[in-house]
Amino acid sequence: MLRIVKRLVIGLVVLILIAAIALAIWEPLVAEEVKAPSARAYDVEIVRDDFGVPHIFGKTDPDVSYGIAYAHAEDDFSTLQEVAAMTRARMGALSGQDGAKIDFAAHLLDIRGTVDRKYGALPADVRALLDAYAAGLNHYADKHPDEVRLSGLFPLNGQDIAAGFALRSPFFFGLDSVLGALVEGKDLPIEGGPRLTGRETARVTPIGPEPDMNGSNAFAVAPTRSTDNVTRLVSNSHQPWRGGVAWYELVVHSEDGWDFAGATFPGSPYPFLGHNKTLGWTNTVNRPDLIDVYKLVLNEDRTQYRLDGEWRDLEAKQIWLKVRMGPFTLPYPQTIYRSAHGPVIMNAKGAFAIRYAGIDDLKMLEQYFRINKARNFNEWKAAMAIQGVPATNFIYADAAGNIAMSYNALFPDRKPGANWRGVLPGDRGDLIWKAHLPWDKVPLLVNPASGYIMNANNTPYVAAGPGDELDSASFSPLMGIETDMTNRARQAIKLFEAAGQIDAATLERIKYDVGYDKSDYATQWMAQLLAVKPDGDEKVSEAQALLRAWDWQLDGKGKGDALALMLMRPAMRQSYRRLPLPDAREELTGAIAHLSKHFGSLDPRLGTVLRLRQGDVDLPMDGGSDTLRAATLWDVDEKDGRFAVRHGDSFIQFVEWTADGAVSSRSIQPFGAATTRPDNPHYADQARLFVEHKTKPVYFTREQLMPHAKRRYRP
Repeated sequence: MLRIVKRLVIGLVVLILIAAIALAIWEPLVAEEVKAPSARAYDVEIVRDDFGVPHIFGKTDPDVSYGIAYAHAEDDFSTLQEVAAMTRARMGALSGQDGAKIDFAAHLLDIRGTVDRKYGALPADVRALLDAYAAGLNHYADKHPDEVRLSGLFPLNGQDIAAGFALRSPFFFGLDSVLGALVEGKDLPIEGGPRLTGRETARVTPIGPEPDMNGSNAFAVAPTRSTDNVTRLVSNSHQPWRGGVAWYELVVHSEDGWDFAGATFPGSPYPFLGHNKTLGWTNTVNRPDLIDVYKLVLNEDRTQYRLDGEWRDLEAKQIWLKVRMGPFTLPYPQTIYRSAHGPVIMNAKGAFAIRYAGIDDLKMLEQYFRINKARNFNEWKAAMAIQGVPATNFIYADAAGNIAMSYNALFPDRKPGANWRGVLPGDRGDLIWKAHLPWDKVPLLVNPASGYIMNANNTPYVAAGPGDELDSASFSPLMGIETDMTNRARQAIKLFEAAGQIDAATLERIKYDVGYDKSDYATQWMAQLLAVKPDGDEKVSEAQALLRAWDWQLDGKGKGDALALMLMRPAMRQSYRRLPLPDAREELTGAIAHLSKHFGSLDPRLGTVLRLRQGDVDLPMDGGSDTLRAATLWDVDEKDGRFAVRHGDSFIQFVEWTADGAVSSRSIQPFGAATTRPDNPHYADQARLFVEHKTKPVYFTREQLMPHAKRRYRP
C-alpha cells in the first residue's frame, strides 16, 4: 500500500512539473508565425551628436526608416518590444494583467482584421517604409538576442508596424475612457460637450496619452508680429517621460528629399512633429466628440440584435488572453462581440456597440509621411486632406511666413435629429454613419491679423486673440467641438496680447510661464479652499494664510508654492474632465498632512518638493498642473515625500525661419536620448538644461553636424 501511495505521489509531482513546464513555455509555441520582410540591403549611416541624438542618412527613404528603427532600438529596445507585443496581442505574456487588458482591446477593436483588409491599399512607398522599419528592429534583435524579452516576438513585418498605429490612434481621443466605463458599467465621458455631473468614469490601461491629463502647448508667430521679421514655431508637447508614448528625438536625411528634425514615438518609421527645410508643425490634443455608443436590443439568449426591424446575428468570437504570472503564462478565455456598428461590450446594463473616428482605417500611415515631405503650405494642406489622422490639432508655420491651425479630426457625418451626446438607439441603421466630413469642413485658421496662433488644449474658437478667431456659428454642433478653456490658454492669450512685437526671448518667457489666471476653475477653487472652516485646527488657518498671500506663480520663489502645487492639480483634473471641483476640506487637509509629515513645514521650497529624477540625477523643478511650464503628473516617493515628475513638458523645440528662408532650431528633453540605458552617457545628460529652461542646438545639416559628431557607423 505504501508503495502505491508513493507511486501516486511521484506521479502527481511529475504531472505538476509537466504542467508547470507547459505553462512556462506554451505561449511562444502557439504564437502566430510571421513572415519577415523580403531580405534586402539598406544603405544607411547613423551619426550621433554630442547629446547622442541620432542623425540618420540614407540613400532612399526606406534606408532612413531602417536606420530610425535601429537607432531607437539602441536607445530603448525594451519599450519598442512592448509596442511590438501590443500589435500581436501578446502584451499580457510580457507584462501580466495590465498588458492583457491591452490585448483585449486589440482583439475587441479587430486591429489585425483592419490590417488584413487595408494594408494592401496603402501606397507602395509607405509599405516599403514600414517593412524597412520592421527590418531594422529585426536586425537589432538578431544582433542582441540577450535583450529580447519575449520568445517568438521577432521577426516583425510591415503589417505589425501598421497594427501599432491602428491600435494606439483612437486612444489619443479618449476611446480608452469609453471602453473602461462600459466594461465597468459606469457613466460615459462626453467629449466636446457640456460638463459632466455624474460619477467618475473608469478606464482601461492607457496605451496612448494618460487619460484626463492629455495636454500640450503650441505657438506660431508670423514675421509681421516679430521684432526681427522671423517666423517662429514652438512645439511643447506634454507626454509621459517614459514608455510607449514618450518622445524620441531624431534628425533624418535621404537622397529622396526627406529632411526632417523632430521627434517620434516608439514604433513609428518617421517623426510625428518638427520641421523640414521650409515648414514645420506641432500638435496638441483636441477633444471633439468622435465616439458614438449605441445600446443594442438583444433577443432572449443574447445571440441576436435588432436592426431596422430585423434580427441579425451578433458576431461572437472566443479569444485566449495570455497572462504572465511569475514564471508562468496562464490562458484566460474571453468572448468578444461585434455588430454592424462596431465592437460590442456586454455589461449589467445591456449590450453597447461603439463606433469611432478612423475605425477600420490605415490612411494615417500615408498622411504622416506626406506631411513630412511637403515643401510648402499647399502641399502640406494636400497631405492633410488625405484625412487619415483621426484627431489632434496641427499648428503650422513655414519659411514663407504663413502660420495656421488645423483643428484636425475625422468628424463623423452624422444625421441631424438624434441625441449624439447620449447613448443612441442601436436598432436604427440610419444612425450608423459611414463617412466623415470632408477636409474643407474642418476648422482651419490661417494667417490671423494678430500675427500669432496658440493652442493649449482649449477650444479652437480661441486661438489668435480677440477679433481674429474662428466663428463658432460656422460649424455644426453635430461636430462636437469643445468649448473648454484651460488656464494655459488663458495665460497664453493674456501674455501674447500684452507683449506687443515678439522676439525670441519674449516667446521663451511665454512658454515657460508658471502663472495661474485668476478666473474660471482656479478662482472658484481658491475661494472654496479659503472658505473651509478651521474648526480650531491651527494648521488649516496657517495653510489658508499661505494661500491668501500666494502670488499665483509656481516659480519656486514665493511663499506657499508647494502647497498651491498640491492643491491645484486635483482641481485641474476635475476641470479637464468636466466634473465638479473636488472636496476642498479633504484636499486641503491631505496636503497639510503630507507636507507636515515629510517636510515639517507647510511652506517648503517648491524645488525641494517637485523633482526631476532619473537614476542618480535629482534636480529641482518648477511649474505645475495647467501652467505653461507643465509638470502635470508625478510619483510620490513614500520615503522622502518628494514628487518625481513623470508627465508634463517633454520634447520642446523652438524653430525659426529668417526673412531669407534659412531655418534653425533648438530643442530639449527631460532626460536624454537613451532613457532606458543607465550606463549610457546620454541617459540623463539633458536634465540640467531642461530644469534650467535651457535648450541645445539642433544640427539640421551635415555641415552643422560634423564638428559635433561623436560616433559614425553603419548598422
